[in-house]
Amino acid sequence: MFVDRVKVFAQAGTGGRGSVSFRREKFVPKGGPDGGDGGRGGNVILQAERHVDNLANLFYEPLIKAKNGGHGMGKKMSGRAGADKIVKVPVGTVVWPAKEEKHPASNVQHRTSSSEQSAIPVTDLARDEQEFVLCCGGAGGKGNVHFKSSRNRAPRQYTEGEEGEQGHFLLELRTIADAGLVGYPNAGKSTLLRKISAARPKVAAYPFTTLHPIVGVIEFPGYGRATVADIPGLIEGAHRGVGLGHEFLRHITRCRVLIFVVDVAGSEGRNPVEDLQNLRREIDLYDPTLSSRAWFVVANKMDLPGAKKNLKALQERFPKLQILPTSAAKGEGIDDLKQALATRITGPEESVSAAI
Repeated sequence: MFVDRVKVFAQAGTGGRGSVSFRREKFVPKGGPDGGDGGRGGNVILQAERHVDNLANLFYEPLIKAKNGGHGMGKKMSGRAGADKIVKVPVGTVVWPAKEEKHPASNVQHRTSSSEQSAIPVTDLARDEQEFVLCCGGAGGKGNVHFKSSRNRAPRQYTEGEEGEQGHFLLELRTIADAGLVGYPNAGKSTLLRKISAARPKVAAYPFTTLHPIVGVIEFPGYGRATVADIPGLIEGAHRGVGLGHEFLRHITRCRVLIFVVDVAGSEGRNPVEDLQNLRREIDLYDPTLSSRAWFVVANKMDLPGAKKNLKALQERFPKLQILPTSAAKGEGIDDLKQALATRITGPEESVSAAI
């Protein structure tokens, strides 16, 4: 099961309490206090791991707790420090503060409203092996050795350990890829990814075959490479969360290049020109900064009837736009697509805009 959004409760360990102890040793009169300090509580640490591709591990275990620190002992021995709880998450995970729920925590995945989610993320784990301390463990208490003085030679005071930090957090995965394939359901994005990379997404003759992002790696001449994400199909109103709009759109926020895949043959009964306009509108309404990203169009399904006529209409409507005719099913136009992608990825970053 692919999980890219989950709410968790994290709690760091509590520090151990200090010890009240007095030195009892032969031939050592008036030994004095020797109570040790308590150990610190363990931290809750998030670690980005490139071999982890989703948040399914936290879906089944939404309660993250670190170990408590050990209590202090005699002979000034400190308690054992609590072990840190290290949780591996995918690279590209964004952590948001979330409101506490009144009902007990459950592993049921749910959407979080804009009022529940803060506008400022806690952290963004965008690099492999990047770590972030989500909750710090509490400090250990002091033993009675710290309270001795000339007027208090047999102190019986000690302090309890501090409680560790805790809180509710929303973890959200945003796929990291150089380019993203954006289009309507059944536009041929998965088939296209199969042709240009070694990825093997599910392909079928019905919409919504792809239910979660799939990343493929493309090899270029000269030892260059790029990652391309197959984003599940969008529908009109996706920016408002219609269907699974927000669940899909957030995965393109990190892409440097957006590749709009259009069914130029209109095999689903839609107009290619309107499809491209609607897709660009949904992207802009979701996040205006995405409109300034480099992008071009892939006119797919050129092997079907009516494709050439629609391609000409698309080129006349957008004369300054780079439109690459392809047939993913027959492997036509794949080399041109790789070349265009290599130019955008390996060359200097540029912003391509067109009035639509």
